[in-house]
Amino acid sequence: MAPSSNFIPIVIFLSLVLGVIVPRGEARPRAFFVFGDSLVDNGNNNYLFTTARADSPPYGIDYPTRKPTGRFSNGFNIPDLISQRLGAESTLPYLSPELTGQNLLIGANFGSAGIGILNDTGVQFINVIRMHTQLDNFEEYQRRLSALIGVSQTKRLVNQALFLMTVGGNDFVNNYYLVRSSARSRQYKLPHYVKFLICEYKKHLKRLYDLGARRVLITGTGPLGCAPAERATHSTNGECSAELQRGASLYNPQLEQMLQGLNKKFGSDIFIAANTAQMHNDFVANPTAFGFATSKTACCGQGPYNGIGVCTTSSNLCPNRDLYAFWDAFHPTEKANKLIVEQIMSGSTTYMKPMNLSTILALDAST
Repeated sequence: MAPSSNFIPIVIFLSLVLGVIVPRGEARPRAFFVFGDSLVDNGNNNYLFTTARADSPPYGIDYPTRKPTGRFSNGFNIPDLISQRLGAESTLPYLSPELTGQNLLIGANFGSAGIGILNDTGVQFINVIRMHTQLDNFEEYQRRLSALIGVSQTKRLVNQALFLMTVGGNDFVNNYYLVRSSARSRQYKLPHYVKFLICEYKKHLKRLYDLGARRVLITGTGPLGCAPAERATHSTNGECSAELQRGASLYNPQLEQMLQGLNKKFGSDIFIAANTAQMHNDFVANPTAFGFATSKTACCGQGPYNGIGVCTTSSNLCPNRDLYAFWDAFHPTEKANKLIVEQIMSGSTTYMKPMNLSTILALDAST
């Protein structure tokens, strides 16, 4: 959950890299670092013993290779589409053996399907890379890059990079609301749980800042109760689940307020809030206006609204993914991701606060 920008690639550095000088006219785009859950994981979980995987067909059916990559999509996910806007290659999964040498200069994707803000989110998936470990891996990445280009150049690359963090939805669907009387729901009433999430998220973001991040896109949750899985399991007539929607409606405004507070603390627009709930709601509420035939039923799945279980070769599979807002029980199609990235790039302050990504790129290119 599009015209290219006028972004002029920033010269991150001109130095000797593996014996090759980067010519001035061929300066690299800024590096890109990605953290979060299955909405942004591009293959890290392929290297883990976990049930949260997307490495078998029909995942990747519309990817250029027509093969599953570990992305929870029929094709490109949001990080891929942002990379394209940066004029860069997609970042490699941090666990990929190919993330060495010059590939380190592109950035890295640390995302892991199933994780949340909290360490106990996603325990049912057995083995995932929790947020604190993703940040540990980012520290390790910087040590690896420093060995290649030096400490000062690494610091500069990181400071000038773009970051994306997408996390929070699993803390509701795979924790608080996972079962009727979950441990967290017994511990906290929903408003207090949301405040707890925001407090814990703030700690992660402060650490990310301490690790050098200076431009960070933060996405909120989508309309959690409107995912096909929730329509299938938490509604009577296919309506959006009111309780999950309530969770999202409490969480997203408080996330935005927290980000504004951090920016004020640091004296700069470090954290950019992407109102992905509204972005999703636009085409969930009026799918035909965006060329979708449905926003209720997933393209791939089984049961009511194709919202039960996981997407496999034995699932129902729609012939035209562009007509569906949801690819599987929880995740958007590539087309829906393109609509989301369009708003990230050029959306008004209804969608992007304090500014959209095109504005950020233009500002950073001029400094």
